[in-house]
Amino acid sequence: MGNKRSSQESADKGRQLGKVDTLLNEQLKTVEWGTFKVGSLFEIENTLSFNTNKLISGEQFDYVTRTSQNQGVLQKTGFVNSQNINQAGNWSLGLLQMDFFYRPNPWYAGQFVRKITPKIDINCRTVPFFTSALNKLKPVLLSVLVRNVDKTFLNSELTLPATKDGDIDIDFMKSFVAELEAERIKELDKYLKDNGLGDYHLTEKEKMALDDFERLEWDTFKIEDLFEVNSYKKRFDANKVDVLKCGKYPYVVRMDSNNGQKGFINEDVQFLNEGNTISFGQDTATMFYQEMPYFTGDKIKILKPKENRFHKRNAQFFISTMAKAFSNFSWGSSSFSVKIVNNQKISLPIKNNKPDYETMETIISAIRKLLIKDVVLYVQKKEGIK
Repeated sequence: MGNKRSSQESADKGRQLGKVDTLLNEQLKTVEWGTFKVGSLFEIENTLSFNTNKLISGEQFDYVTRTSQNQGVLQKTGFVNSQNINQAGNWSLGLLQMDFFYRPNPWYAGQFVRKITPKIDINCRTVPFFTSALNKLKPVLLSVLVRNVDKTFLNSELTLPATKDGDIDIDFMKSFVAELEAERIKELDKYLKDNGLGDYHLTEKEKMALDDFERLEWDTFKIEDLFEVNSYKKRFDANKVDVLKCGKYPYVVRMDSNNGQKGFINEDVQFLNEGNTISFGQDTATMFYQEMPYFTGDKIKILKPKENRFHKRNAQFFISTMAKAFSNFSWGSSSFSVKIVNNQKISLPIKNNKPDYETMETIISAIRKLLIKDVVLYVQKKEGIK
């Protein structure tokens, strides 16, 4: 029944988000649009860059590189020097994936990063709209050599909401972003409450588990001691199936984000893999806990627990220790076979010489609360909750 309920909740959530997106898209269809030359709105400049060996301990500044992950931030750094600081209120452009990220705080840059500075007043409410518009230039910028990026960028055009006088319709952009944010905050608040994430206060048991972490007794176990390692029942080719944005059964592949789920597909249920298992990318060592039954793409192993005490409340502990174990694994051109996965050793806290599932669950609960605290406070602030 739990899997059926989760499937229904996923489908309902997808339909609800779809309704909201449809209403917002209708607004975009009714607004007047105009084209504006980028060079009249923005400047593009080189940044004074330095390598990571100059970074120092501290959290004061973002160090921005060409990465597409984490809003372009490779890591934080303390004060390095005043000459290289880029002021806040602009966008970074990484000359690798050509991703635009807004920079609300002063930042340092690595190599091959441009700074995009607005020539017009940009209201903070309109930043997401401009960011979306700028990122639509990505295909054009990727098609030219790096030395031509500046010229191509300045000569490109952005399509933006426009007033009858031909100016950018800032008021519409502000109201649209505000409405979109309100809808997303409502969805986030509902998700937190539905998943028991509204309370970020640690219990005494959770505090004690974190305080005693260094004093825990540990032991190593082979994965085969704890899991059955099986190959997928049937892999599906993404080019030959319809991958949907929402549906009943997830489609799990070797990607390293979104819990490995590329989307949803409708196929013969006899090829479903069991829920409450771990999906393992056999040539990427990417692994995710899968609560619901799921289909897989190519080269996915299925780790089925031998203990019924394994569930989603302690699964992330196993995921973390497995990821650490496989990060140090040296292998050649072959993938992780069933034999290799079975024999890999992982470290776990123990009690009476057996894995201590209860302690793992408590630690994960405490860490989850610490991580979710800022999100809960953000939602409460947006909703005016004290």
